[in-house]
Amino acid sequence: MRLNILKYSLLLMMMALTLPLSAQKEVRKNVRKGNKAYQQQKFSEAFTFYNDALAENPSSPEANYNAGNTLYRQKEWDKSMESYQQYLALEKENPKKMSAAWHNIGNSLLQKKELEKSMEAYKMALRMNPEDEETRYNLAVVQKMIQDQQQDQQQEQQQQQNQDQQQQEPQNNQDQPKKPEEQQEPEQMSRDNARQLLQAIEQDEKETQEKVNKIKAEERKQKADENRRRNRDW
Repeated sequence: MRLNILKYSLLLMMMALTLPLSAQKEVRKNVRKGNKAYQQQKFSEAFTFYNDALAENPSSPEANYNAGNTLYRQKEWDKSMESYQQYLALEKENPKKMSAAWHNIGNSLLQKKELEKSMEAYKMALRMNPEDEETRYNLAVVQKMIQDQQQDQQQEQQQQQNQDQQQQEPQNNQDQPKKPEEQQEPEQMSRDNARQLLQAIEQDEKETQEKVNKIKAEERKQKADENRRRNRDW
């Protein structure tokens, strides 16, 4: 965490030349009072002094940066980032200080759980100061958090898909029409059975015909006998 306050710099002194003498003194006084209060961890009081300095000179890099630190200490993440961004708009000559501002912006975004933006802020800090191991460590931590988050999301999606599929399968089974009960097909008659049945039928017909013929023969015999008797009677 890069929350060290910035001392009154040459840049601030040069900018102060454009201000009235009384205003210059007031800015320097408030920045120094703010630094003292910050070192005593009186962050709300320190912010008041830095804010007073900014009222005299809104373009004070030190007042903007240090105000961002006090806001960060008070967990005012959005406001702290505004102060750091204002500082970055003013500071163009000191890459290490600019890197520190981006580092702190990354920390603020991390506190807000905005991991992707936090990662980009740390990358900006490393571009300004590639040798910053603390920023490099924070970047690795955030990248691991993003990777874990993506894996958790994928697992949740897979679990949801499995649950949906399990719920859908019984419904599909209910929607499918029931298969009709299989009807028992009549047994096929073998050739031998068919031949035997045909022979039995032919035998029955033969016996029946023989009986009919026998009856007819008896009837003819009776008629012949009757005719012979009549002939005798005559």
